[in-house]
Amino acid sequence: MVKKKDDIPDWVTDEIQNAKFQKPTEMKKTGYILELYDADNKIDTQLYDPVEDGRHIVTMDLSKKIKMKDLEKGVVYEFTFDQHKAPLSKKVSEYLEKEKEIEMNAIYQFELKSLEMLDVGSSETTDDDLEE
Repeated sequence: MVKKKDDIPDWVTDEIQNAKFQKPTEMKKTGYILELYDADNKIDTQLYDPVEDGRHIVTMDLSKKIKMKDLEKGVVYEFTFDQHKAPLSKKVSEYLEKEKEIEMNAIYQFELKSLEMLDVGSSETTDDDLEE
């Protein structure tokens, strides 16, 4: 039986699907909502400061107390969320990097606990934004 090049071995898939998450870390970061996924009760967010693995765009699960209808895309919020991390074995990380060119040593999940709309002075222009 010939395996397709795109196939990921069962041992890699099993570890990823059964990853054990550590105790969550609470984080506060500012950013805005890119997309709302009503059916899944999730949002995509663009954060100004990256999360631990360097990403600025993360998908967050909404806690039960946050209502999708109260959220607005493109508005600046301070997000308070739990970051759940499940480290992957060195063997799986090396396989993903060597065979799939994916740098990944952990799986992350994010759960939005609360958010606060920030009153950003939109009428004021700063030179800081132009210098970057």
